[in-house]
Amino acid sequence: MGEVKDWRPFVYGGVASITAEFGTFPIDTTKTRLQIQGQKIDQSFSQLRYRGMTDAFMKISKEEGLRALYSGIWPAVLRQATYGTIKFGTYYTLKKLANERGLLTNADGSERVWSNIMCAAAAGAISSAIANPTDVLKVRMQVHGKGTQQHGLLGCFNEIYKYEGVRGLWRGVGPTAQRAVVIASVELPVYDFCKLQLMSAFGDHMANHFISSFIASLGSAIASTPIDVIRTRLMNQRHVTVLNGMVTTATTQRLYNGSLDCAVQTIRNEGLLALYKGFIPTWVRMGPWNIIFFITYEQLKKY
Repeated sequence: MGEVKDWRPFVYGGVASITAEFGTFPIDTTKTRLQIQGQKIDQSFSQLRYRGMTDAFMKISKEEGLRALYSGIWPAVLRQATYGTIKFGTYYTLKKLANERGLLTNADGSERVWSNIMCAAAAGAISSAIANPTDVLKVRMQVHGKGTQQHGLLGCFNEIYKYEGVRGLWRGVGPTAQRAVVIASVELPVYDFCKLQLMSAFGDHMANHFISSFIASLGSAIASTPIDVIRTRLMNQRHVTVLNGMVTTATTQRLYNGSLDCAVQTIRNEGLLALYKGFIPTWVRMGPWNIIFFITYEQLKKY
């Protein structure tokens, strides 16, 4: 009967993730646009339209309207309802299991870093793989902005499924899982570590949650941005071109054969720093996203 409360980390994680997503989504849209531009081997996105995050934000707002900044918000919310719920719920459930088996803490009571990382990595990989179709939908809708508003989430889903099959919905699942492992392995353990270290100074209060989440976001942004660039480009890669519901070409040129090929071609054609395209909006978004998430999560835990 003592297991009744085990559902709570899943629900709290999902609610906190969705809250954070709504608050930071326009920044994520600018990040996606920056990551796909400048691909010299793809004429559709070879032009450097945006000079940075602020320029992208202003141009999208002016040329496509403010609604375009929220193109893809519903698959993003659906993603967080699955990915966020499973990731954070699984992470804290695995930590509880590890603690019960004596694997989580050292003799002095401090938590083992490797145990935290293993729990976080497993939670990240499982949840991201399950939620990958919502990620593909989000990226496609963000890239095409106002052009997706006429048929929305279901129309975009039907288009991918009809012309690219089930595999199209799991495009980029490799780097998606890798990115999730990296972010979860850095973000969650760093947050828990910082929170523990700051407990004497701030206690278990909002100031502690704010500082800990800001530090965690910087580490995860540095570690995950190159994988995120590769993931975004693979997800945006189509095998067919669809215009007004009609297939205009049987197959488009396949730009990348996989994660490694995408990384090699990106570095070769655009330089090493191209793997850090969108770093600023990634970090700028991760900061408030984590702050909103962890503060919401910690407040929910009180009930």
